[in-house]
Amino acid sequence: MSDIICKFAPAEGVPLPEYPRPQFERDEWLNLNGEYDYAITKSADCPEAFDGKILVPFAIESRLSGVERHLEADETLWYRRNFTIPENWTGKRILLHFGAVDYLCEVFINGNSVGKHRGGYSPFSFDITDFLQKENNELSLSVTDPTDLGGQQRGKQASATHGFWYTATSGIWQTVWLEPVCEAHLEKIKMTPDLDASLLHIETAIPTGTTLLAKVLDADGKIVAEKTLNKKDEIALPLVHPWSPEDPYLYSIHFSLMKEKSEVDAVRSYFGMRKFSLQTDDAGYRRLCLNNQPYFQTGLLDQGYWCDSGLTPPSEEAIVYDIQKMKDLGFNMLRKHIKVEPLRWYYQCDKQGMLVWQDMVSGGDYVSTLYVGALPNLGIHLSDTKNYARFKRENPKDREEFLHDLSQMVEDLHNQTSICCWVPFNEGWGQFDALKIGRNVKEKDPSRFVDHASGWHDQGGPDFVSRHRYILPVTLPKKDINRPFVLSEFGGYSQIIDGHVWNKSKSFGYMMFKSKEGLTKAVKKLYEKQIIPLVKKGLSACIYTQVSDVEYEVNGILTYDREIVKIDEETMKNINKKLRNLI
Repeated sequence: MSDIICKFAPAEGVPLPEYPRPQFERDEWLNLNGEYDYAITKSADCPEAFDGKILVPFAIESRLSGVERHLEADETLWYRRNFTIPENWTGKRILLHFGAVDYLCEVFINGNSVGKHRGGYSPFSFDITDFLQKENNELSLSVTDPTDLGGQQRGKQASATHGFWYTATSGIWQTVWLEPVCEAHLEKIKMTPDLDASLLHIETAIPTGTTLLAKVLDADGKIVAEKTLNKKDEIALPLVHPWSPEDPYLYSIHFSLMKEKSEVDAVRSYFGMRKFSLQTDDAGYRRLCLNNQPYFQTGLLDQGYWCDSGLTPPSEEAIVYDIQKMKDLGFNMLRKHIKVEPLRWYYQCDKQGMLVWQDMVSGGDYVSTLYVGALPNLGIHLSDTKNYARFKRENPKDREEFLHDLSQMVEDLHNQTSICCWVPFNEGWGQFDALKIGRNVKEKDPSRFVDHASGWHDQGGPDFVSRHRYILPVTLPKKDINRPFVLSEFGGYSQIIDGHVWNKSKSFGYMMFKSKEGLTKAVKKLYEKQIIPLVKKGLSACIYTQVSDVEYEVNGILTYDREIVKIDEETMKNINKKLRNLI
């Protein structure tokens, strides 16, 4: 861990105090972020004494947690805190929510196990009502995390930081919270916009003996549609106002669950009306379209790491800054790279107008450099079926868990307006059956694009010819009449700025520059000589590496502490303006 500190600090008292689920919001809730007791044991038994204090929701490895210690694969991390249920919640069912806990956890209320959860990136909850006491209650949980010694989804987490493998994230790393609900209540609502038909499709489970009313409001708060819903229904919208990065217009929608003329549950949400599709242009190239118009996506790789809080954004202000700064530089898309963010991040993309390519979190063992580096750069793409050992996916339980987690991610994030593309696999890491899996994701969610095998080892699946290119010149692949060409990673130009790097002696990048002027000149040349000329030849999207430096990597547009923009801002704005105006 270096000595640099992020320019954005967490809120005092209760970190990340904002409501954690903006598209399914209730009035009453209680944030359980803050100080917990913690202990690390070699035993699976609850310790009699705890080691100290930890600040939740920051992972134990991070500076902001107050601990800054790696959790070994044979250790158990314990948390403990007390809480009191507000008096006006009496008679309600009490739900305990976790935004994410990495990796395997068991939750206890007053010493009683209320449930277990496996997976480091998905939200989960338990009904804890039957385990509560009238006043003081104890919440505790145990967590184990093998990091890179296991085959589970872990992204770039490593037991020992090296190269582009980063500090691990173990334990609680997203918001913990409580909310009261009636016996009859809504659990989830699926919303899918249909721009062409001016409809919002809605699917939900409606408890027996209740009716569900929906009320849609425009951005000015005016009611534009009302309807009593069936479990699978649609709402017609008059004079639809489309959502786009240039005009991120969002509708509000209020759901009221009624029983015998009384409201027993109320949920607030929002949605945007937009459409993602493919069209063939006059030159015969397939193009990405937004709202039925060709739309060039100029984006950035965004790994979502913070220098003193790891995978957890230190504050809402920090989330807003990254998204808005990249938009100010003219980018209209972020590729969320092998990480799933807290829901507040997607909310800000919806609100500010930033398209998102959402990667699945990679898992499995480390793959041979020959397969993930050398061969793809020679244009050799290997089959990923049957020979699972080739990409270190021999374990059928790991493959099964990947499929479960992928399905869960697509389901959890379905309602986010800004997400336009799912990316199941990246550069062969843990890749298997990508053609089948890409088609399955497309079938599960036909409203979005799918980049089935980003970068390397293309299996011919939906929806793109997707290439990565660093150092070597960008070249056109063979024309595919069914799939657009996207450059899903490139660039990585780097600069070390003293006082703003993780570790100067170990910092690296694909091409290193000594000054802002030199870096800017090189990036400008890269875009003008290699990227912009390809747009007329079929290039439909490009993703530069990356938003910020991450640990030893110094190829960000921002320094890791977010203090400095390393490239000339006007130059970057002008480059992106040219790109967006070419199609």
